[in-house]
Amino acid sequence: MAEHRIKLQSKEEVAVDTMAFHFEKPEGFQFKAGQTAEWKLIDPPETDSEGNSRTFTIASAPYENTLMCGTRMRDSAYKRSLEKLKPGDEILLDGPGGSFKLHNDESTPAVFLTGGIGVTAVRSILLQALKDKVGHKLVVFYSNHRPEDAAFLEELDQSRDNNPDYTFVPTMTQMDKSDQSWHGETGHVDKAMLEKYLDDLTKPIYYLDGPPDMVEGLFKVLTDAGVDEDNIRTEEFPGY
Repeated sequence: MAEHRIKLQSKEEVAVDTMAFHFEKPEGFQFKAGQTAEWKLIDPPETDSEGNSRTFTIASAPYENTLMCGTRMRDSAYKRSLEKLKPGDEILLDGPGGSFKLHNDESTPAVFLTGGIGVTAVRSILLQALKDKVGHKLVVFYSNHRPEDAAFLEELDQSRDNNPDYTFVPTMTQMDKSDQSWHGETGHVDKAMLEKYLDDLTKPIYYLDGPPDMVEGLFKVLTDAGVDEDNIRTEEFPGY
C-alpha cells in the first residue's frame, strides 16, 4: 500500500445519516473493485481515543474518475471532522488493501447479501462488473430498515436496465417506521427469500457484508441450507 494526499471534490447525503465523500483520484492509482483504503484526516479540529483514520471500502468503481467513500455519520470526533471538510481540503489515503472481490469463474453465479453501509463494496464490484460485461450471473439482496436508510438504492435498481444477468432484490424490515411507500420485499433475508430468486442455493459463491450480527446470521442461514463454507466470503462493517 502507498500513501496519497488527496483533495475533497464534493460530498452529499445518500441516505438518512449517511454521507458520500468524493475525492480526487491520484494519477496511476489502481485498485480492485471491493477493496478498502485507510482514510486519514490531517490536523482535524478534534480527535479522540479512536484516532484520526478509518478503514472504508472504496465505494467507487475502478473505472470511475473519483475515489468515493460512504459512511454512516455516527457521533464521533472523526465523523464530525470528516463532515466539516470542504471542497479542496486534503486527507491522506493509504491503500488499497483487502481481498473482498469478485471471483474469476464466470460459470459460477455471484450472490451478494448486504445491508446498511456494507453496500459500498457491492456498489464498487457490481458497477465494475456490469461495465466490463462479465459473464457471471449477479444477484444482490440488499436489506435495510426503510427506503430512507438505503444508500445507492435507486442507482442499484436502475442498473438492472439492459443487464439481464443482474437481479436486484431490495428488502425492508421496518416499513412501519417509514414515510415512504414500498412495493418490494419486506422482512429479513432468509432461506425462503433466497429460494424465491435462486434455483440452487448450493451453486453460487456468496458475498456477505454489513453489520457483524447480520453477517453472522446470514452465514448460518447459508450453512444450514447446505452451502459449503468455502463458497461464502465475508466482510464486516462495524458501526464506527
